[in-house]
Amino acid sequence: MSKEKGWEIEFRQSTDWFIEDKTNRTVEALKKNGFDSFHVPTRAAALDRLLQLIPEGSRVGIGGSMTIRQIGLDDALRKRGDQVDDIWAKKYGMEEHLAIRKRHFDADIFLTSSNAITEDGKLVNIDGLGNRVAAMVFGPKKVIIVAGINKIVKTVDDGIRRIREISAPMNVKRLGGRTPCTEKGCCDLNVCQLPDRHCHIITIVEKKPMKTDTTVVLVGENLGY
Repeated sequence: MSKEKGWEIEFRQSTDWFIEDKTNRTVEALKKNGFDSFHVPTRAAALDRLLQLIPEGSRVGIGGSMTIRQIGLDDALRKRGDQVDDIWAKKYGMEEHLAIRKRHFDADIFLTSSNAITEDGKLVNIDGLGNRVAAMVFGPKKVIIVAGINKIVKTVDDGIRRIREISAPMNVKRLGGRTPCTEKGCCDLNVCQLPDRHCHIITIVEKKPMKTDTTVVLVGENLGY
């Protein structure tokens, strides 16, 4: 094994410091805003902590989240025998899709990510149908939001910009849509219309919802869109 060069050590140490410092600030801000929050360094560590946090035998709803799948949490929950209501588990018809989404509102645990999280502890999201953002704020017994460090932004405006310029284009592309952000590389809300438009509902959660037990887990890796 080759020995790290001096500049490589300095580079790693400075980038690790920057990531940890920004993440810790965001965790503390989330706590001040009423959220239970903690930071784990890797997706493997996140999987271990989340399996401890979710009681065995829970009925778990999963919102549309690439992050949850990258961690492997959906498969791990199924493997241990939990009931998992997941619209991505297989191809469903629209009526089945809607039925699964409605079950999320009275789930024991609702799992999802956030499109952006500000350094002062706000959750910023844009939805098309609205079931994900609705279940994040009311209904389930417990909500767990998992996000990679790539989702951390300075301000709410930065969060909305991130969604419009990064998250939305990739999601639209994944689903085969055609919008200005995928066709021209820029967001044009005047041109972007139904049926391909994904940005219908903007939510900004400034404090923990009053009657929803909410945990925000920040993972020290880039995850999701």
